[in-house]
Amino acid sequence: MERHNVMPNEAFADLGGGKIAYVKAMTSEDFRAAFPNVGPLAPGLSLWALLNADGSPIMVADSREAAIQNAWENDLSTVSLH
Repeated sequence: MERHNVMPNEAFADLGGGKIAYVKAMTSEDFRAAFPNVGPLAPGLSLWALLNADGSPIMVADSREAAIQNAWENDLSTVSLH
């Protein structure tokens, strides 16, 4: 059996030196399930999340372009998650 080492969650926060953010397409239901402390979202929305390297949300937008623009405004490089 092949063994895989898993990086601790705390180590993800240091990835990219605070300069990398991830853009991920999500539904409003997926977003609420992943981040239950976020304010109300209408059901059935297609959203784009901008996430820190550790997976915590920075912002959510209704377009990929808006999420990327927010990253650029905050001097963050973006990568896409699928």
